[in-house]
Amino acid sequence: MSEATPLTLADIADQRAYERERDEFRRTVIAVKKLRRVSIGPVITATFENRLTMRFQVQEMARAERMFSDEQIQGELDIYNRLLPASGELSATLFLELTDDAQLRQWLPKLVRIEKAVEFRIGQPGSAEIVRSIPEADHASHLTRETVTSAVHYIRFRFTEAQVAAFADGPVVLAVSHPQYPEGADGIELSPATRSELLGDLRGE
Repeated sequence: MSEATPLTLADIADQRAYERERDEFRRTVIAVKKLRRVSIGPVITATFENRLTMRFQVQEMARAERMFSDEQIQGELDIYNRLLPASGELSATLFLELTDDAQLRQWLPKLVRIEKAVEFRIGQPGSAEIVRSIPEADHASHLTRETVTSAVHYIRFRFTEAQVAAFADGPVVLAVSHPQYPEGADGIELSPATRSELLGDLRGE
């Protein structure tokens, strides 16, 4: 398994240059994210990250926070580079799509340890290979409360070569096996376009 190629300062445009390219870049990223976003049940969405989505995240953070120095931007790169998938991996931001206080009070206590309960099922039902989510260690270490979870988690999945080959053949289902989230138990089958997009990550392309 080869390591992900990290983003560097050379990948991040300065603010004036970014303003010139931002509209087109946003359109590109939005189109790519449509393929890389998978909703499972009513409140859980996984967005699978790559260098393009992480570059966009850093560019937008630098723009919003008015970061002009290399030191500030390198600090953001150090954070987001940890989320890039190596070959044989998929990396995702897991969102609990909660829009009001009532939903937060309902779901956050119920979904403790949700970051360990997402899984790929690769192949035909009954004989599917299971690849389970692994929480991003630095982020997980800050989730110290055992009675309520966060609305955002960073997770990854590690595949063997045989599992990558099976992923290419399909079918592939993304599911949630959390006892308090039966809505995710059956999961959702990835479309061929999404499977092809994520296969590029797994192959290190």
